[in-house]
Amino acid sequence: MTRTTRTAVRTSPAWRNWAGNVTARPLRTVAPASAGEVAQAIGRAATDGLRVKAVGSGHSFTAAAATDGLLIRPDRLTGVREIDREAGTVTVGAGTTLRTLNETLSAHGLSLTNMGDIMEQTVSGAVSTGTHGTGRDSAAIAAQIAGLELVTADGSVLRCSAGEHPEVFAAARLGLGALGVITAVTFAVEPEFLLVAREEPMRFGEVTGAFDELVAENEHFEFYWFPHTEHCATKRNNRSAGPAAPLARSRAWVDDELLANGVFGAVCAVGRAVPAAVPGIARVTGRALSARTYTDVPYKVFTSPRRVRFLEMEYALPREAAMTALRELRATVERRGLRVSFPVEVRTAPADDIPLSTAAGRDTAYIAVHMYRGTPHRAYFSAAEQIMTAHGGRPHWGKLHSREAEYLAEVYPRFAEFTAVRDRLDPHRLFGNDYLRRVLGD
Repeated sequence: MTRTTRTAVRTSPAWRNWAGNVTARPLRTVAPASAGEVAQAIGRAATDGLRVKAVGSGHSFTAAAATDGLLIRPDRLTGVREIDREAGTVTVGAGTTLRTLNETLSAHGLSLTNMGDIMEQTVSGAVSTGTHGTGRDSAAIAAQIAGLELVTADGSVLRCSAGEHPEVFAAARLGLGALGVITAVTFAVEPEFLLVAREEPMRFGEVTGAFDELVAENEHFEFYWFPHTEHCATKRNNRSAGPAAPLARSRAWVDDELLANGVFGAVCAVGRAVPAAVPGIARVTGRALSARTYTDVPYKVFTSPRRVRFLEMEYALPREAAMTALRELRATVERRGLRVSFPVEVRTAPADDIPLSTAAGRDTAYIAVHMYRGTPHRAYFSAAEQIMTAHGGRPHWGKLHSREAEYLAEVYPRFAEFTAVRDRLDPHRLFGNDYLRRVLGD
């Protein structure tokens, strides 16, 4: 492919992601307010020989949005454009945060069907990297997309849906920023409902032994295992006829702010400074887990504040392989003497039809490993990745991994379909960078 060459003079400050492990030094940064302004910025960059990347709020742990050319910020591509109750859709600017989207929908008595557990991401960043929650029947955020507005390398503004540019729509719902710049997203929504959340500690053997039943019996099931212990924290979310019974503000603050963020952050810092203390701390932490049940609107149940900074790797496995892989991970942590202060997260998703979705064509379970920022993570992540790839795992596109295009083409049956759309829309790789070269090939 033809490569662009850099000719401009650097005028932009460095950009860093949320975790602080990725730094980009673009030559130019712009914040357009419309698809037309995005097209103009792309045209000028192409003329100047600059590659182009759009960035969201930086919650990806990979360099998916890094560029040394033109960085497009979404700060002015925000807000709700249209709520269509008859169609059951909402259209928002690409830079709108999930927090703003969820709060706006709730104010109108509407909701997404499912969502991830943080709200700081922009909608374009969340869908482009495959952000997901957990669900027996309801899939990731990208699977709830009904339409996209996409600016391509030649400056065209494509409005894509199942009925308009369907082949682009199929791929761009999870496009890694490789097909163009998303400027607006239309989501399918439904009348707001209530979820009853039941959170309780369980033993590792109990959870893993009953995993299939727990997934089948609950609309949304997830759990966290605390390495070096038998302790797991489980969460079951199911629709409720009500009435609403939210957590008392004092209980929510103690659990979600003081304990899950303040105390947990301090514990992680101690573990970073004194790794030998990690197993003992984990056992104390695990014994402190308590149960709670509450009923609230979806975004207040699905999401949680995340203030402790960390690095993360997550793999999507065939659901039937997940517990075997988790047991292997547990054995590896102990055998190799790894010190892991962060819990391992397990979630699920049904099969979907998005070419680069981690759940494409198969019922999926996700295993996510984390390390506190500043703690050596490579040995742990490498060991985890070896286990996950042995089971045909697919890495989360926005989280750390070492897989390359050759491997990814094997585990994604529709990989070539995506790259063919990319070849047509961006033959000169205007939207390319080192990360995309690694995961998609040249």
